Amino acid sequence: MPASIVPRHRHRVPPALCFATILVALGAGTASHAQERSVTLDDFRLETQVGDLALSPDGTQAAVLKAVRDYDENRYEETLVLLDVDTGEERELTPHREGVGQPAWSPDGTLLAFRAPAVEGEGPQVFVLPVDGGEARQVTRAEEGVMAYQWAADGASLFYGSRDPQPKPAEGEERHNRSFEVGYNSYLTRSAPRSTHLWRQPLAGGEAERLTEGEESLTGLRVSPDGRTLALSYTPTPHTGSGIQQRVRFVELETGSTRELGVEPPVDLADFSPDGRWLAFSRPVGPEPYFNPSGIFLAPVAGGDVVDVTAEIDRDLGGVEWLPDSQSMLVTGTDRTRAVMWHVPLEGNPERIELESLEVFTKEVTPDGQLVVVGSGPHRPSEVYRAEVGDWELTRLTSYNEELAGMRLGEVETVSWDGPDGFRQDGVLIYPPDYVEGRRYPLVLNIHGGPMGASTERWNLVNQAMAARGWLVFSPNYRGSSTQGRAFQTAVIDDAGDGPGRDVMSGIEALKDRGIVDEDRIAVSGWSYGGYMTAWLTAHYDGWAAAVAGAAVTDWFDWYSMADMNVWAGFGLGGSPWLNDNAENYWRQSPMAYAHQIRTPTLILSTTGDERVTVSQSYKLYHALKDNGVEVSFIAYPVGGHFPPDPVHQRDVYRRWADWIADHFGEVAAATESGA
Repeated sequence: MPASIVPRHRHRVPPALCFATILVALGAGTASHAQERSVTLDDFRLETQVGDLALSPDGTQAAVLKAVRDYDENRYEETLVLLDVDTGEERELTPHREGVGQPAWSPDGTLLAFRAPAVEGEGPQVFVLPVDGGEARQVTRAEEGVMAYQWAADGASLFYGSRDPQPKPAEGEERHNRSFEVGYNSYLTRSAPRSTHLWRQPLAGGEAERLTEGEESLTGLRVSPDGRTLALSYTPTPHTGSGIQQRVRFVELETGSTRELGVEPPVDLADFSPDGRWLAFSRPVGPEPYFNPSGIFLAPVAGGDVVDVTAEIDRDLGGVEWLPDSQSMLVTGTDRTRAVMWHVPLEGNPERIELESLEVFTKEVTPDGQLVVVGSGPHRPSEVYRAEVGDWELTRLTSYNEELAGMRLGEVETVSWDGPDGFRQDGVLIYPPDYVEGRRYPLVLNIHGGPMGASTERWNLVNQAMAARGWLVFSPNYRGSSTQGRAFQTAVIDDAGDGPGRDVMSGIEALKDRGIVDEDRIAVSGWSYGGYMTAWLTAHYDGWAAAVAGAAVTDWFDWYSMADMNVWAGFGLGGSPWLNDNAENYWRQSPMAYAHQIRTPTLILSTTGDERVTVSQSYKLYHALKDNGVEVSFIAYPVGGHFPPDPVHQRDVYRRWADWIADHFGEVAAATESGA
């Protein structure tokens, strides 16, 4: 996991090969909506994304971040709004301020802090805005910008993390020397990694005080309710590959004394309980981090034994939100094809909660027991909702995406079948909006990443747009997915391709048995580990009309040695490839070992600055297919990130993806009609 600070209450996503945007919406039945037109990829411009949520201390107002795509400027336009929790009325606080985010209320509720760039092109700083009116004031002036921050309990200062600045250049001839020592970093590293450290900034102004030193790098911070204790997560070095060694320590602010949590890494911070007695955190329940699901644990702040409060929930969990009485919490996870919550008491049995098929992205609870969430439903992009704790009946507070929700959308059902090795498999299937029972349709596989990702119910415009072309879109949850608990999730260890491949193929057979699939027009596609599965499946199975391999892992040697998380791959592949004879094991589970068997027309997509899945692996796949006379196209995007971060390139990915499949489905249809 890259060493970076994450904002409070953001749902933890396993830091693996997951591209969470490519998911499938879920509905009930197979009837189509009766609206005027279907979704197209151009409708991305209509979608409002809802991100950060922060409740005022009295729970009456919520600061909400929303964003829309600006294709002319090729950026996201963010706006921070103030939302009345009872009425849904809102007013804009920072209209169209690029880069704004991480809102946080002062303890007395009079000020709202947020993070935003102070000068275009420079790192973000913290600003403070009077809620009742007035201009935002810049509070921090960190040389490398602020990664994340929290208010002190008394509201008189802010704690924040900031990366160390570049060292001053040498003088004389050595000023030209830019060498640095390589550690567990990605191949794109261009200078020695610098640690992130903790600072305290008085709200009244003046110099910030640096609170930590050394090579350890801060990744997260929480302030106890009484303001006396900090909980800090950190990695032993700033190298990205050291994320699997993330630990937590307590710091007493009055004395400066520290105490380690004393739990095997990696540990992800959650939050202090409102009464300050407990610190909640998550960690994997087995020795292979993130190949095992994560549970939620409690550490007594005063010292004592750690408590596993979610031992009865065999799922990958995160998103901790304490209830005001400190006697229970809400956690989120995926249960097969449903994204659900559990109400977890400190004593007693957890309660599984489904919020009307809503997938919750972020949530907070008011002092009087109102749950406020941001989430998306099967046929509606993200909105803000309210529910009474214990009642759980949703009231929608916003209508940002009414136009998209009113379009003619394809329905989706959960598909279950008996898969190989005794697993009861499942996935989600989205139908064309004009689906006619008894007719056979082309089938597109859109395979999720991870491998510990999940195909769930949430809204997804891409899959709706592909279904609107008259295709069935199928996303199976193969072994390794975070959908069925530890046995299913760990089954991918040392079985990266073969077992998951058989899972996917058994799902296709289950659909064929229904008589709904045009067996001459089946395409396989996916991003990240979904790209890995695409390469694996085309190398091991015939009958594909087309394939799209996005950011595909094709060579585990490259991943282990060159990616940002690098050595983490070893937990799933028997350790280092460079010990004993394990290199053979890595090659056996790499699609490149079988690429000479691929005959499927394949579109390869990748960013050149991808640190998670190195672009070198796409080059290898391209040359293997080209050398073997297979139709192939390789499109690269000269940007950073595991997926293009800007709207124009994102849209281009999806257009090429869908058009490649459409073109080859058309070729198959033409050949069939001509009797070829």
